[in-house]
Amino acid sequence: MSPVNCGAVSAGGQLGAPRLPQKVKLFAGMLAATEQLLREGSALLAEAFGPLDYESPLLPFTYTDYYTAELGQPLWRQFVSFARLIDPGELALVKLTTNRLEQVLAVDGRRRVNIDPGYLSLAKVVLATTKDYSHRLYLGLGIYGEVTLCYRQGSYQPWPWTYPDYRSQQYLDTFNQLRALYARQLKELAAAHLGRAERCSGAEPTHECS
Repeated sequence: MSPVNCGAVSAGGQLGAPRLPQKVKLFAGMLAATEQLLREGSALLAEAFGPLDYESPLLPFTYTDYYTAELGQPLWRQFVSFARLIDPGELALVKLTTNRLEQVLAVDGRRRVNIDPGYLSLAKVVLATTKDYSHRLYLGLGIYGEVTLCYRQGSYQPWPWTYPDYRSQQYLDTFNQLRALYARQLKELAAAHLGRAERCSGAEPTHECS
């Protein structure tokens, strides 16, 4: 597979100034053998990270039998996302939290739900993992981040290392839907910020301007 160009290259030679990152959209991909377990997982995730604003249909997971011995079969994948946008620097802590939730749902030490958290921006989809590899960066707290998809030519696109399921059209469609939802949230936040700035520019600012 040929390299994918997913962003513009800066042409300037000026020193870049550090700045806070844009908030990103948190999601989680769950794997389980029953719809009931996925519902239980969704409920715990909502308790941990706030209300859900998206739940995908149940997608059959047939790409590998790696999880079958532990989770059972047939396996189903479901993606959920959260209304609250997060700082991308929170991802390592999010992964530790989802690891704990997996143990809450376990029986006799055996996992019944696998939870893979990540976030998306307008440019990419990032997954959290405990496993290091050549294409992953250390985030802290024993957690690594992988840029699994990048946005190009109107859709998220896979990299050579992207997992087979994340290459599927079903998953790409899901993340494109989440991107559209995220873009609407950013517009709403920008409009709210502009409205606040206009209200606070008057001679008698309101309490919200303090």
